[in-house]
Amino acid sequence: MDGVKGLGELERSIMDILWAQQAPATAREVGRHIADRDLAPTTVMTVLDRLTRKGFLHRTRDGRAWRYQPAASRDAYIAELMLEALDLTGDRSAALTRFAKAVSGDEADILRRALTELEEE
Repeated sequence: MDGVKGLGELERSIMDILWAQQAPATAREVGRHIADRDLAPTTVMTVLDRLTRKGFLHRTRDGRAWRYQPAASRDAYIAELMLEALDLTGDRSAALTRFAKAVSGDEADILRRALTELEEE
């Protein structure tokens, strides 16, 4: 996922399906999970190919079909989006401070624990 950018709506839907899967899926299997749209199978294959070229997916050959799986977890993707958002600000400290003030108490505890673990390493 070089230079993570936001995903388009259909790309995000497909990534959500694949992140939820326990195993790599074919384009046909992914298409079956997109119930709210009437998409041609070629559209699903095109989006899967594009996501593979962008580095979001890995694919392996399974007979005549390809099986797709995420290159990274949803959490890793979100973390990359957050880091890129920080890069957009001229003052990372101010943005981090504002973020820290906006999170819930439980989320602040999670951040505290993560920072403590990093310091201990």
